[in-house]
Amino acid sequence: MTIDEIREQIDRLDGDLLRIFNERASLALAIGELKKGLDLPIYDPAREKRIFARMTAENPGPLDDQAIVRLFERVVDESRRLERIMTRGDH
Repeated sequence: MTIDEIREQIDRLDGDLLRIFNERASLALAIGELKKGLDLPIYDPAREKRIFARMTAENPGPLDDQAIVRLFERVVDESRRLERIMTRGDH
């Protein structure tokens, strides 16, 4: 494979990631709305630990588990931020 061919594959994957991140964000907004109606807290540390544990358990590499946790921490942080927006009514 050439560098250009590999970069084309990376570009396609980046597009997939963008779609997936936004789909996940939409679901986080829906959860924020439900939590608001149920008067539930936004932050659920047990849920976050389960996410990180599941992702590291399923991690085939080459990224190490710490890298996976860091990536998912960022994704979860952004989801929590969206949920906060929903519960404040800033949307």
